Amino acid sequence: MKFETELIKGTLIKRYKRFLADVTLENGEVVTAHCANSGSMLSVKDEGATVWLSPSNNPKRKLKYTWEIIEVEGCNVGINTGHPNKIVEEAILAGQIKELTGYAKLRREVKYGQNSRIDVLLEDDDKPKCYVEVKNVTLKRGQNADFPDAVTARGAKHLRELGDMVEEGHRAVMFYLVQRSDCAIMDIARDIDPTYDKELKAAIKRGVEVICYQCDVGLDEIKVTSALDVAFL
Repeated sequence: MKFETELIKGTLIKRYKRFLADVTLENGEVVTAHCANSGSMLSVKDEGATVWLSPSNNPKRKLKYTWEIIEVEGCNVGINTGHPNKIVEEAILAGQIKELTGYAKLRREVKYGQNSRIDVLLEDDDKPKCYVEVKNVTLKRGQNADFPDAVTARGAKHLRELGDMVEEGHRAVMFYLVQRSDCAIMDIARDIDPTYDKELKAAIKRGVEVICYQCDVGLDEIKVTSALDVAFL
């Protein structure tokens, strides 16, 4: 996924009210940027860190800038949760996700379950539909990429709905996209959300598949690089 505009470098002052971040640009100007991430952002919101923003020329936007990337210990981390679906879609269409090749059609945001929308739906006349739920992973503890970084009742609901799809005869995949390149393995943050851990284990028993890939987060584009081992499989 290529960024539509050149990113602007700055220094994070603070992230607050979930969706706002104050940043000092290199010219000294202080701006408030939109933070498209509703999680706790544990480990990726340290004050004083180098960040990159994307500017917008849309006059109707209240905030001109969107926070895209933070540098953590020399590694760029993509924090914008609006991008993972597009990143995964592009990787699937390019044949980079070997587990999800061989489908004739890809659709996004298709209604399913209990008033939900599946992130990616893969279809082919010769095989069952494949429902793919995408989750963004930014939290790193030790060498682990951990999910979630906050309690997610919505995430638990999605796991149950994926299990329902399997029982209806379809294929269902929980896809964890790690928007950083410095982790050795992916695991569940059981201490943060034990209920999610329980629901994931139940979903796996019902036949839900788990896939994890990491990314190279550059200043011009974010692209999927390789699969990441999953600790609980």
